[in-house]
Amino acid sequence: MEYRALGNTGIEVSRLCFGGLTVGPLQANLSPDEGGEIIAQAFLRGVNFIDTAELYETYPHIKKALEIYRKDDIIIASKSYAYDEETAKRSLDNALNGLGVNKLGIFLLHEQESEHTLRGHYEALKYYLKMKELGIIKAVGISTHTIRAVKAAASMKEIDVIHPIINKTGIGIQDGTRDEMLEAIHLAHKNGKGIYGMKPIGGGNLISSVDECLEYALSISDLHSIAVGMQTKEEVIANVMKFSGEEVPSDIKNKISKKPRKLHIDFWCEKCGSCVEHCKHNALKIENNQVVVDKTKCVLCGYCSSYCPQFCIKIV
Repeated sequence: MEYRALGNTGIEVSRLCFGGLTVGPLQANLSPDEGGEIIAQAFLRGVNFIDTAELYETYPHIKKALEIYRKDDIIIASKSYAYDEETAKRSLDNALNGLGVNKLGIFLLHEQESEHTLRGHYEALKYYLKMKELGIIKAVGISTHTIRAVKAAASMKEIDVIHPIINKTGIGIQDGTRDEMLEAIHLAHKNGKGIYGMKPIGGGNLISSVDECLEYALSISDLHSIAVGMQTKEEVIANVMKFSGEEVPSDIKNKISKKPRKLHIDFWCEKCGSCVEHCKHNALKIENNQVVVDKTKCVLCGYCSSYCPQFCIKIV
């Protein structure tokens, strides 16, 4: 496993980061014991970095993994939508208590959109900076799906780490193209920010070309680490080997290819109907004020996701 310095933070992270969303109730809905076993497999194979968020409800899963792993060298990054000191304190306390730790590697403002949202959440950022001074947090930053927020954070001395969406097709970037996002990431890298990418497989929508997607992400030298969601031990083994430059055995590939998958609509869907309109297989409809998937018609092509303005559609 390759390890890199995360910008100017003084933190060293594995190039592969465990994306903690996928094991939790918002996607695979594994129990803390089941999810913890899978996360621990990654830790035991050299992954020292995991990304989660208050929203994901995966603190118990990570806590279990830490109990199995029994070392204190794991870098945990969490995120919250806190906007003032009170909500920031609540979110940080929730993370520390839920994870069973006294300190946290990284805490991020979740899904920042622009310099305006950063300004609106500045009181929370100030609290996290105070916790950084006290040694409770090592680094602070933002996660984002927008180029604008990456550019804004790149010039802010208060921001240590940026967690942007980037993948080979640019799916999920809300305000521009893949190449424009790469330019913003390069600027942030040049300014000493720690950068770890998200959604290299486009939230599962690019699952048919996983190897190409990961190779593309690994080719981006400005990314210190890349968060990849994993739901099985086989996926952990395959990704660790891929990131280590090893050939993944055919039996592992076969097990992963046979894993049942489904189209998943996130709860924040605004029911705009764009995905329904563009589904050529007529597999989507709005019923009882929610988007419903007809599994007999859905072919898991992932095309509908490119029409979703909120990036609510995933293949899990």
